[in-house]
Amino acid sequence: MMFLLVSTVKVKQLYPPPSLLSIYIPPCHLLLFLLHIRLPTYTPNGVLTMVDLLDHFMVFICTFISSLLHSLWAMLSSETRFAPQSPSSVDFMEVLTPGKMALQQLKERFLVALRTNDAQEALEILNTGKLDIDTVLEVDDPSMVLASYKQGYWLPDYKLEKSWAMGIHVCMMYDAVETALVLLEKGAAVNRTPNGKTPLHVACEVANTDGVALLLAHGAKINSLSLSGHTALHYCITRESVDCAKQLILKGAKVNTASHDTEDTPLHTAARFGVPELVNLFLAHGASVNAVNALHETPIMTATFWAFNSRDQLYSTDHHLVCRLLLDHGAEPNLRDEDNKTALHKAAWNCDHVLMQMLLEAGANSRSMDINGCAPIQYLLKVTDVRPMAIPELCYQLLLNYNAARIYPPQFHKVLQSCHDYPKAVEILVNSYEHLKPTKRWRAVIPDDCYQRHTDFFDSMFAVCTNTPRSLLHLTRCAIRASLGWFCEKGVPELPLPTSMKKYVLLDPEGILY
Repeated sequence: MMFLLVSTVKVKQLYPPPSLLSIYIPPCHLLLFLLHIRLPTYTPNGVLTMVDLLDHFMVFICTFISSLLHSLWAMLSSETRFAPQSPSSVDFMEVLTPGKMALQQLKERFLVALRTNDAQEALEILNTGKLDIDTVLEVDDPSMVLASYKQGYWLPDYKLEKSWAMGIHVCMMYDAVETALVLLEKGAAVNRTPNGKTPLHVACEVANTDGVALLLAHGAKINSLSLSGHTALHYCITRESVDCAKQLILKGAKVNTASHDTEDTPLHTAARFGVPELVNLFLAHGASVNAVNALHETPIMTATFWAFNSRDQLYSTDHHLVCRLLLDHGAEPNLRDEDNKTALHKAAWNCDHVLMQMLLEAGANSRSMDINGCAPIQYLLKVTDVRPMAIPELCYQLLLNYNAARIYPPQFHKVLQSCHDYPKAVEILVNSYEHLKPTKRWRAVIPDDCYQRHTDFFDSMFAVCTNTPRSLLHLTRCAIRASLGWFCEKGVPELPLPTSMKKYVLLDPEGILY
């Protein structure tokens, strides 16, 4: 019985029943049985006998089960007669009729004409009247130039290779200006978003300057948002798109519009991609230099973080120039993001001495702590051994000359653990203390092969670090540095001292400790 019930459910999922009556109305002989069932007998005292009760109950149950099985069998037989013979791919795949096949071929011809900028071919196809000018096409788009999605969308793999677009979008993508002009003169829509972007968004992303001019002349909305909440200015992210941005701004584009997902302004975007020309353009037209996004990051924080390419381990001079422009226009270096990190924390994390010097000279606080109580020098210590292209000794020297808090002496073994391959950095840090008391951990964290490579230096380090005062010259250096405090970097060059002594006070490394 259970098998028949399960089978019935499966069949009903595949084939719809021909009639509800054949399922829910019980067989006639079951109704007749229920009507003519013999009533149980009673004793003279009016008590129902147990034998009669069991007898009638068993008869009723057996008959009911038999009738139910008969009903299920009848239902299965009737549904099988009405079922299609072969429910295979016909139910799940669209059958291409000759007309549909012809239309598909026409779309493919039209797409080829758009890509190759064959305006004559595109016009002939449209004149046939078989294809609407705003027909949505499926286009190969692995870079997602044509597509925009809201943050958090899950996309299947095929969606990352294909995008939906109208003919005018394809023209902008492939710089087919002549064909685009034909479409616009034929009445193509300029503000639709079949896959989240308008033609103007696409033109700006691919730096199609002529396309932008053409769209603006035909009524494109300048400040329209993509599905992800970005304006056309947000899609100007290369040097080649500067002229596109100029045209948009001249037509009234708003330079301080924040995106809906990350709340980045166009200035944030230009700072992230490191385009000084765009940054300068936006600042010249009133962009807010200290605007914050959803993470409370300012443009200078964004530029500082993205100045380092972690994959190639290279530093971007364009991002350095962007930071210089932002600081010159009044960027505040001590603003904090949602984790209380400043731009100096991000520069220290990248071990970027160029930006660290730039920020410190602009007034960045070398002792500012993040949400976890870490100052920039702690960030620097964490990444010293994983930044092969950096010059960590310059980074430590800069922070200490701007009065950064030194590493807690009992934890100095962490300095040796991170910087043992950079003796100059260790030398600078050791010289920032009047004296240090070594612990057993010091030697344990220095690998033997490293100690052998820098034997002279490490021998000198253990010789001077004995928890006793060092030379009078060193104590004098410490006294001068303590008195100057925050102004050590700027004040020492003004002192009436020989150049060699100025370098000594500023912790220039000499390769050995004494």
